[in-house]
Amino acid sequence: MTTQQTSTAADSGAASGTETLTVTDNRTGATYELPITDGTIRATELRQIRVDEDDFGLMTYDPAFMNTASCRSAVTFLDGERGILRYRGVPIEQLSERSSFVEVAWLLLTGDLPTAAELEAFTAELTAASFVDESVRRIMQAFNHDAHPMGMLQSAVAALGTLYPESKDVADPEVRRRQIVRIIGMMPTLGAWAYRHNAGQPLVQPRLDLDYSANFLTMMFQVGDGPYEPDPRVVRALDVLLILHGDHEQNCSTSTVRAVGSGQADPYVAIASGIGALYGPLHGGANEAVLRMLDRIDDKADIAHFMEGVKGGEERLMGFGHRVYKNYDPRASIIKKACEDVFEVTGVNPKLEIALELERIALEDEYFVKRRLYPNVDFYSGLIYEALGIPEEMFTVMFAIGRAPGWLAQWNEMLDDKEQKIARPRQVYTGAGERDYLDVGAR
Repeated sequence: MTTQQTSTAADSGAASGTETLTVTDNRTGATYELPITDGTIRATELRQIRVDEDDFGLMTYDPAFMNTASCRSAVTFLDGERGILRYRGVPIEQLSERSSFVEVAWLLLTGDLPTAAELEAFTAELTAASFVDESVRRIMQAFNHDAHPMGMLQSAVAALGTLYPESKDVADPEVRRRQIVRIIGMMPTLGAWAYRHNAGQPLVQPRLDLDYSANFLTMMFQVGDGPYEPDPRVVRALDVLLILHGDHEQNCSTSTVRAVGSGQADPYVAIASGIGALYGPLHGGANEAVLRMLDRIDDKADIAHFMEGVKGGEERLMGFGHRVYKNYDPRASIIKKACEDVFEVTGVNPKLEIALELERIALEDEYFVKRRLYPNVDFYSGLIYEALGIPEEMFTVMFAIGRAPGWLAQWNEMLDDKEQKIARPRQVYTGAGERDYLDVGAR
C-alpha cells in the first residue's frame, strides 16, 4: 500500500491536495486508489476490491473496534498519546477547576458554554425535572433490598419511557430536548433512591433550593426530617467527579447508546442500554477493583511483594493503564487533588498511603514505565466515594449519573448525522458449510 497526494479541480481553484491510498490486490494484480479523509478511508470503498463478479468484496476485520471509526463526532476530543481530553474543545483541566457539572452538561449538549441566563434557566429545568413519578417509586420499592443499584437504575430509566410516549418521536428536536432534560434531572434521584432502598431507608424527594450535586448528596444521606447541609468541599469534589465522567469518546457504553439509538428507540431505552454496558466490571467497575486490590495489600510493607507479583504475572495492578491513554490520564491528577479536598472533611482514607506508594513505584520502575502504565481515572475515584460513605456497589451508579449528558449528547448528534444508519456490523462466518437436515432417529 502507498499513499500519495493528488489535486483536483473541485478544490475551488486552490492548489490544496487530496490524499489517497493506492492499493494493489496481489490476487488479481488490480490497483485501486482510495481517498483519505481525516486520516481514514471509508470501509465501503474496499467493497470494490473483488476477485470476480460474484465476490462480495473486501471487508475489514476489527474485533472490539480497535482501529475503526464508527462515526464523526464534535463532542469530545481525546489524544491518548499526549494525555489530552477536551469537551467541545475546552480542556478538562479548565472545566474541572472553574466550571460546574450543570454547565458542562450544557456544553456537551449544545456545543458552547451557557450564558448566565441560559445556565440559570437550565438549572431550573433540571431541578424541576428531578421529581420522579410515583409509579417509578413503586418500581424501585418492588426490588429486593439486596438488588444491585445498577440493575435498579437501568430498570427505572427504561420504565420512564412508558411514562412519556412522546419520547418515541425522535425526529422532533424539541421532543428530544424535553427527554434529555428529564433524564439528566432524574438520574440523581433514581441513583439516590436505589441507595436508600438498599439501606432500608425511606426515599427522599429532591429539594428546590439545592444545586445538582448538593441535592444528590442530600437525597443520599439525609436522616429523618432534620436539615442536612453537605459540606461545600464535598459538594465541589462530587461536582468535579461528575465532570470528569461527563464523556469519553466512543467507549463501550457510548457506542452502545449510539447503536441502540440508531434503531430510533426512545432515549430512555438507549440510555438504559448504556447503563447496562457500564454495569460490566471491565467498563464501569474498575474503581471497585482498585479498592479490592488496596484492601488485599492492606499494609505499605506488603507493596514491594505485590509489585513483584505483578511483574511475574501473578497479580494485576488495577487502576493503571488504559485502552486509549498511553500517557498520564489527565483525569487522574484532577481526582488526586479532589481526594485532598474530601479528606480535609472526612479524614484521610488509610488506603491513600498505599495508593500513593503504588503510583510512585509505577512511575519510577522501568518495568511499568516501559509499558506506559500510568494511573487512570479509576485509581483515585473509589477512594473518594468510600470516604463519602458510598458503598462499592454504588460506584457505577455515580459513573452513570456523570456520563448521562455525554451519552445524550452523542445520541442527539447521531440522530442529526445524515450519514448514520441503523448499526449493523459485518461478520466473518466460521461455521459449517451447507449440510442436510437429519431426522431425529438418524442422529
